Amino acid sequence: MQPVIRTKDAYYERTSAEMERHLAPPPWSLREKIALTCRILADEGHESAIAGQITARGDRPGTYWMLGFGLGFDEACKSNIVLVDDDLNLLEGEGMVNPSNRFHLWIYRHRPSVSAIVHTHPPHISALSMIGRPLVASHMDTSMFHEDCAYLPEWPGPPVGDEEGQIIHEALGDKRAILLAHHGQLVATATIEEACVLAVFIERAAKLQLLAEAVAPIRPLDPAKAREAHDYRLKARAVAATYHYFARRSLKRNADALD
Repeated sequence: MQPVIRTKDAYYERTSAEMERHLAPPPWSLREKIALTCRILADEGHESAIAGQITARGDRPGTYWMLGFGLGFDEACKSNIVLVDDDLNLLEGEGMVNPSNRFHLWIYRHRPSVSAIVHTHPPHISALSMIGRPLVASHMDTSMFHEDCAYLPEWPGPPVGDEEGQIIHEALGDKRAILLAHHGQLVATATIEEACVLAVFIERAAKLQLLAEAVAPIRPLDPAKAREAHDYRLKARAVAATYHYFARRSLKRNADALD
C-alpha cells in the first residue's frame, strides 16, 4: 500500500483542528493567570527582587490588573493582584501601585490589540542588553521572535516617567517583543498566556545566543522557513497549551498562587 503524501498545509490544518478539540483551557480567571505568570517567571529565573512587572487589561476600558508594588514574583497570588486606572490610581485591592508600570500605559494606549505586558530583567537577557547586540532568532524554539523583536539601543533611564513610556512604545512599534539596552526585555501580546510564553522563550533565546556567539558567528535562519516557524509556534492553542504546562508545573510548587 502506497503511503499518502499530503502538503504541509494539510497537516497544519489537521493539527490546528486537533488542538482546538483536545487542548481546552483551564477555567482560571485573569487575576489567577497573572499570579501564575508571576510564579512561572520566578521559577524560570526572571525575578530581580521587586523589579519587573506583569500587567493585563481589565474588563472596563482604561483599567489594568497588576501585582502590588513591594512584592516579588514568587509572592504573587490572586489576592494581591490589584486593579488600577489609566493614571495608576488604585481601584481594587490593597497596597501601593507600582510606579514603574507607567510606561506600560503608553503601549496599551497606542496598541489596542495588546492585552498583556511582561517586563523582566532575567540574567541572559540582561547580559545581552549590556553588549550592544540585538536579539538573534536562529533556532526553531525561538523562531517566534523572527522579525518580531525590536531593539532599543540606548537606555532612557528608570521607566517611571512619561518620556520613557514614549521612547519604549515607539521603539517597540508593532512588534511583540523588545530588547531594552542596559535594562531587560518586554513582551506585549494579545493574551497573558502568550506574554508569559514569550517571556520564558526570550530569555532562552538570549542564553542560546550568548552560548553560540562564544563559539562562532551565528548562522541565520532561512527567512521563509523562519516566518513559517514563527507563525506555527505562535498558534493560539499551542501557546495556551505551553502556558498551561508551565502553570501545572509551577502549581506543584506554588499551590498558594490561586489564593
